[in-house]
Amino acid sequence: MKKILITGLVLGTMLQMNAQNYWKNKTQRTAKLVITNSATNEKLSDKGLIKFEKFAQPKETDACIFVDPDFKYQKLIGIGGAITDASAETLYKMSKAKQKEILEAYYGKNGLGYTLVRTNMNSCDFSSESYTYVKDGDTSLKSFSVAHDEKYKIPMIKEAQKLIGKDFTFYFSPWSPPAWMKSNKSMLKGGRLEEKYYQTWADYYVKFINEYQKRGINVWGLTIQNEPMATQTWESCIYTAEEEGNFLKNNLGPTLWKNGFKDKKVIIWDHNRDLIYQRATTTLQDPETAKYANGIGYHWYETWNNKTQLFDNLTETQRAFPNMFLAFTEGCKEQFKMDGIYDVSLGELYGRNMLNDFNKGTALWTDWNVLLDETGGPNHVGNFCFAPIIADTKTGEVHYTYEYYYIGQVSKFIKPGAQRIGNSSNRAALLSTAFMNENGELVTVIMNESDKDTDAYLWIEGEAAKLSVPAHSIQTVIL
Repeated sequence: MKKILITGLVLGTMLQMNAQNYWKNKTQRTAKLVITNSATNEKLSDKGLIKFEKFAQPKETDACIFVDPDFKYQKLIGIGGAITDASAETLYKMSKAKQKEILEAYYGKNGLGYTLVRTNMNSCDFSSESYTYVKDGDTSLKSFSVAHDEKYKIPMIKEAQKLIGKDFTFYFSPWSPPAWMKSNKSMLKGGRLEEKYYQTWADYYVKFINEYQKRGINVWGLTIQNEPMATQTWESCIYTAEEEGNFLKNNLGPTLWKNGFKDKKVIIWDHNRDLIYQRATTTLQDPETAKYANGIGYHWYETWNNKTQLFDNLTETQRAFPNMFLAFTEGCKEQFKMDGIYDVSLGELYGRNMLNDFNKGTALWTDWNVLLDETGGPNHVGNFCFAPIIADTKTGEVHYTYEYYYIGQVSKFIKPGAQRIGNSSNRAALLSTAFMNENGELVTVIMNESDKDTDAYLWIEGEAAKLSVPAHSIQTVIL
């Protein structure tokens, strides 16, 4: 009997074909519908099954979402949020029962399906104070210790890891090197990493990776610097595109590889969409730099008008670097107000960004803090923000915002490894994206941010299901 060897590439192709055939061979086309509707106060509500029927050619008067599984694009790495000092401190101020509830809400089998965790290396604004892992002036890094993180942050990350299981994907970002390595001798208010400390700082990343992995937390990747063009009142550090490239090429990249960390995914930029194309084309123009990079990260703060984000810059960047993945690494609603936590606009901010980002090629999507307290903190510089879950540490209540539910309409149903497929809308008011999961499920998410209820057809290869799409709602169709 001959042995048959199946390569990973062939096996992957077979699985993909089987997944598509799973859908094409369905004889009874029914799909599950789940909706979040602010008018009826429905949140991730199961609306039962909808039926697909023959529908050859839509008219221009028919509002439609068109999906075509024959056209395939990027694969999803994962969706998640940041476990910062603030998130972890807030969690452990709550009762044991509430801690479990919050962790399950994100990472449990009935939760949002989060698989990504980002955290801060050294302190950030969402820490209760500034801190580093070494003593001042210790260029040898002999004093390096992550003991600070063992009180809150590491325990929470490990709880998330336990619930996520095999799909756990963890990465980290620095907001600032230690003050003594910087030109302004402060972790705050920008400044630059002094060139004489480039190698010491590169060694610092390796120390961090080793210490976390000793504690059973496998590090998937890292960003080089959070917001490298922002001089903030909190922890920050400035790099030009050339400086970031030189640090990666001459120090960080070779140091990671030399220490056996060639597999760690390195993400450049990690700032807003406005400069992403310029940063990528400048930093990555040298092949000797580009070989150490895997992804291009970005945030959503490029404009105060949150309805005019520069999504097309993602398309141009993806075209220029098709072998790099696009990574949304941070976003939140700023200027926290406790009396605004139940506003549907919070969810729509997330829906608008997520669906557009995925349609422009994004493969990894990470929210900012997964949990904050009743002040929108703790935050040591007063930069208070919203989070999908707000825990009132005074009353013990846990509040789920529309951010939570709008994210969930995507993250609960589109799984790591899913591939984005062809998708378009013929109405400006209807925004959508579509993915095929590895098991062949077709998942389409449709959002109506307008003030007008509408009906629409979900049209797939000559068949369609008629949907009600209420104003200020988001729904997911799983076929």
